[in-house]
Amino acid sequence: MSRIKRFFRTYFLTELLGGLRLTWAHLWKRKVTVQYPEERTPQSPRFRGLHALRRYPNGEERCIACKLCEAVCPAAAITIEAGPREDDGSRRTTRYEIDMFKCIYCGFCEESCPVDSIVETRIFDYHFEKRGDNILTKEQLLAIGDRYEAMIAEDKAADAPYR
Repeated sequence: MSRIKRFFRTYFLTELLGGLRLTWAHLWKRKVTVQYPEERTPQSPRFRGLHALRRYPNGEERCIACKLCEAVCPAAAITIEAGPREDDGSRRTTRYEIDMFKCIYCGFCEESCPVDSIVETRIFDYHFEKRGDNILTKEQLLAIGDRYEAMIAEDKAADAPYR
């Protein structure tokens, strides 16, 4: 009996007609398309986007080169090299790079950082124009952090009850 049903369904194209009926039903409904740069959809304050390195209010970088973010990164996207600082001999990063093509935006680096140095901002509309631009260096990450510090601080304050 199932062979006969299958034959008639195939012969009369019932799946195709069902799909066309569904298309016809939705053809006249209101569209929900967002016209992207002019319109923006609501975004969670905990959204994970572009990375940034933060500084203390006195201008000193926060990263202490503990390499926890490098160790916890499941995609191995973070590379850190450490060395002593010239003025006081404390340990700081000499090289901090994130390969944005490898990054899976899991947020483990941000969660593992003991001094809140590496953060993922809410910035999602960025691009790379040339080969090699996908690797963000320490200077670039610090510049992003400096530029968006107000937004980062606001997000951290809103996220405080969850920590």
